[in-house]
Amino acid sequence: MSNWFVRNVSDFIDFFYPPFRRYIPLQTFRYIACGGGNTLLDIIIYFISYNFILQKQVVSLGIMVGGQELAVSPHIMAFFMAFFVSFPLGFYLNRKVVFHDSDLRGRVQLFRYMLLVTVNILLNYAFIKLFVEVFGIFPTIAKMLTTLIVVTFSYLAQRNYTFRKRIDK
Repeated sequence: MSNWFVRNVSDFIDFFYPPFRRYIPLQTFRYIACGGGNTLLDIIIYFISYNFILQKQVVSLGIMVGGQELAVSPHIMAFFMAFFVSFPLGFYLNRKVVFHDSDLRGRVQLFRYMLLVTVNILLNYAFIKLFVEVFGIFPTIAKMLTTLIVVTFSYLAQRNYTFRKRIDK
């Protein structure tokens, strides 16, 4: 994607920023906008993949293991299909729009981003399980609490680790 795309996305997001200027920094606003847009796209792709592309059917991988054919459930395959779009797009938006001033090399950022996404998946699993099974919180409320915790952690980790600026200049 080109600088034209980055510039237009940044300009579009920045257009909506003035009412929030008093409350949050521009970088945080851009993070919320890019992350929210990417999450919405991920959900839409998941929905379309699960319901229309896969038609809620198990996907056979055509590989035999121990005399049984390896298969993937439709909800997991839809997750993978959405992830393969939202992961690179999320990285690109974070690198070019949100944390554009990071001076770390792209491959370092990508590795750290992959690591953070893995941690976020594990945190989502652990917190939802904790809130629902240990604390007895309704699953939708548990998901909302989990999202709040994971998004906050993710922003801080991306700002201070994945896309940080070197101080030792």
